[in-house]
Amino acid sequence: MTHSLYTKFILGYLIFGLLGFIVISTLSSHITYRYLVEREAGSLYDEAHLLAAAYSDVYQGKNMTLAAASPQLEAVSAYLGASAWVLNQRGIVVAETAPASHVGTGIAGFDPTATGNRFYMIGHFFDMFEEEMLSVTAPITGNFNTYGYIAVHMPMSHVLHGRDQILNIVYFTSLVIFVLSLIILLVFTKTVFFPLKKITEGAKQYADGNLEYSIHVDTADEMGYLADTLNYMSSELNKLEEYQKSFIANVSHDFRSPLTSIKGYLEAILDGTIPPELQEKYLHILISETERLNKLTEGMLTLNSLDSRGFLSRSNFDINRVIKDTAATFEGMCDAKNIILDLTFSNDVLMVHADLGKIQQVLYNLIDNAIKFSHEDSVIYIQSQVKYEKVFVSVKDTGAGIPKESLKKIWDRFFKSDASRGRDKKGTGLGLAIVKEIIQAHNENIDVISTVGVGSEFIFTLPKAAKL
Repeated sequence: MTHSLYTKFILGYLIFGLLGFIVISTLSSHITYRYLVEREAGSLYDEAHLLAAAYSDVYQGKNMTLAAASPQLEAVSAYLGASAWVLNQRGIVVAETAPASHVGTGIAGFDPTATGNRFYMIGHFFDMFEEEMLSVTAPITGNFNTYGYIAVHMPMSHVLHGRDQILNIVYFTSLVIFVLSLIILLVFTKTVFFPLKKITEGAKQYADGNLEYSIHVDTADEMGYLADTLNYMSSELNKLEEYQKSFIANVSHDFRSPLTSIKGYLEAILDGTIPPELQEKYLHILISETERLNKLTEGMLTLNSLDSRGFLSRSNFDINRVIKDTAATFEGMCDAKNIILDLTFSNDVLMVHADLGKIQQVLYNLIDNAIKFSHEDSVIYIQSQVKYEKVFVSVKDTGAGIPKESLKKIWDRFFKSDASRGRDKKGTGLGLAIVKEIIQAHNENIDVISTVGVGSEFIFTLPKAAKL
């Protein structure tokens, strides 16, 4: 049988309260009893000594008789609520407070030293009382002689009654504290249990696949933070699921188009629809479609390796030289559209610390995009400069530009703007996604500034190489 956390907390709370009450009751009873016994015994002992001093004068014959000293005996007895005896040396009661029922009685086995190392004794005082008494004795002395003893007795029921009154206060206080501690339980229920129950239900919903479930915990504490974190996690997982569906759909679409073309052209060649004299033309188209599939596959593999975040092989190299070499590979494309690549460097040599191969790929993708979207007879500006210990590289074209609503989407995998689809059907939609993954893997940033009809500028940063 399983118990909820709240049930365990309640049981723990009740057990703690019960054990706490038992421990407090036991300790309080014992400590209070000892305190009252010591206090009452001290009072009895002090008064016994005062009486012993008074009766010492009687036995020394200083104008005082036993009867004259009795009122003082009665006064002390009434003040303490105890009975007082005067004993002679043989342990015979010679005077007693009212009702004086023991006068003339000898105490069998009387021993004034029976208290041991204590100045009081608890018991029946040599079987003289039926109930337990708290008794103290004080010797009546004078001229180095012991004439007798003063014995003062207080019923233990008086002490126990005082203890019970104090314990009643302790019990009542404990009860009040226990009841007030229920506030803690209420606070726990509201601030911990209810939010935790909502979070548990949310986790169950997520486990069942309902990633759209929202946990409503509106508190500015750890529970609220946990709920917000789980809500964020569920939204991201939901986005990931949607992305996976979109990814599969895009991959299927981008693979289906060239495959359909390849299949169609091959069937047309085989069944004679395409005459032999035109087959070479269509074979070139088939090769182009195959290259498109190969490029798409390579892009996906590249992104897969970038996701691992363990692919970088950093070294120091001259970014200006890399820009020149990469730009040179586009000479044929630029000549075909009469596009000029304008390279501007703030320094002749500009050393950076990065992955050479991956940065070449970034530059290749950015320049390739710039040429693709540039008009004929235009200029593409490529610059590098140092700012705040960072190297800034920009690729700027004067082409079609990117619509404002598409700026945030251009980094998504397989995203193609309408302009891209209309101008060039060969794009995979992976180029800028690869660019961003590479730059972020370097813990650097890339940004874009674009205006429709004016052009676009992509700017990314690289860490400057440390001086050796």
